[in-house]
Amino acid sequence: MTTGRDKSTDAAARPSARRAIAGRLSWGLADQAVCSMTNFAVGVYVARSLGLAAFGVFSLAWVTYGVVLSVSRGLATDPLVVRFSGVPDASWRAAAARSSGTALGVGAAVGAVCLVAGLSVGGRVGPAFACLGVVLPGLLLQDAWRYSFFAAGTGRKAFVNDLLGGLALVPALVAAARVGSVEAFVLAWGAAAAAAAGYGCLQSGIRPQPTGARAWLREQRDLGYRYLVENVGVSGASQLRAYGLGAIVGVSAVGVVRGAELLLGPFLAVLMGLSLVTVPEAARVLRQAPHRLARFCLLLSGALAAAALLWGGALLLVPDRAGELVLGDVWRSASELIVPATLGVAGAGLGIGAAAGLRALAAARRSLRAQLFASACYVGGGLGGAAVAGAVGSAWGVAAATIISSAVWWLQLRSALRERDQNPIPEVRTT
Repeated sequence: MTTGRDKSTDAAARPSARRAIAGRLSWGLADQAVCSMTNFAVGVYVARSLGLAAFGVFSLAWVTYGVVLSVSRGLATDPLVVRFSGVPDASWRAAAARSSGTALGVGAAVGAVCLVAGLSVGGRVGPAFACLGVVLPGLLLQDAWRYSFFAAGTGRKAFVNDLLGGLALVPALVAAARVGSVEAFVLAWGAAAAAAAGYGCLQSGIRPQPTGARAWLREQRDLGYRYLVENVGVSGASQLRAYGLGAIVGVSAVGVVRGAELLLGPFLAVLMGLSLVTVPEAARVLRQAPHRLARFCLLLSGALAAAALLWGGALLLVPDRAGELVLGDVWRSASELIVPATLGVAGAGLGIGAAAGLRALAAARRSLRAQLFASACYVGGGLGGAAVAGAVGSAWGVAAATIISSAVWWLQLRSALRERDQNPIPEVRTT
């Protein structure tokens, strides 16, 4: 029987819990703001320094990094966030050491492949990919610390780490501009990330354990390999679209699309890395108040889609002179993609909440189905549109694909919630 005192205690605890959630979300938003500004600054600086064609080469390296990052997240950090958010500190530290070691191992292994491939290919693209191979371990380790900090509920440390990485980029980009090559900018970007990754070791007091990667992969294989396929589906689709667009229209078209993405950079960065905040919070909501999970996911999706539309509307009011000041020669072509690119980001935002809910439920099979469908739509829409109307057609094709895919994400979440109500899932492992 619940007493009046119990009820008053629960009522007093609710505001405290809401403040805790608001605090974690605030640090998450602050961290994503730093990431957005950093990515935007890198893209703008490179675009203005190198011109459209070289910027297209840099964009191919950037997209390739996204694929490797997806591999690292799927195997190393996504299982960490799902299973070790809000657990005792000892459990988190042991898991973070093996998770970060796995990310470092992925960076070293794939980096070696990129280095050899880049040196073998040569030309304009090869050297950029060789340099990407050199910097991959540092890039992936920094990302692993960010996930680890948010899983522990210490988003402030992730914010400080990303802020340090952003500050380190300033002198690195200035030095790269003096060299004036794509390779120099790739190395500068990676050097700043390596500095932040090293600082992450000091912040956490944890040394990455690459030797624990095999045990980590074995213990998390029920989630890790599905998340690997799911994540690679996301980034692989982007890479296929970029490569296909370059083949169908030309490398300059890749730069145009990347320019439009830069204009929407704050929201794209949030959508790409929002699992840092949303999945841990959705997991906490599931543990503490399972009946509120669907509402949490719905509010999240609605807020993201509305914010993207507002940003896109503001971009339409930007005069050409101001746009050229930011993106230089890339602006005129990229500005034609603002409307479809905005709708694409808003469509993706509609599915983010459902994706977070599926991750929190550990419904890896359902999230994999949804992601494979979304990736197929993305590639089909992007390349089909490119064949019909170039870069503009590709942007409209992607917009249609993301809106359709978001509906599939929500259908899968609804089914997963029904299954959970009928067959409650056991408590997730924390050791």
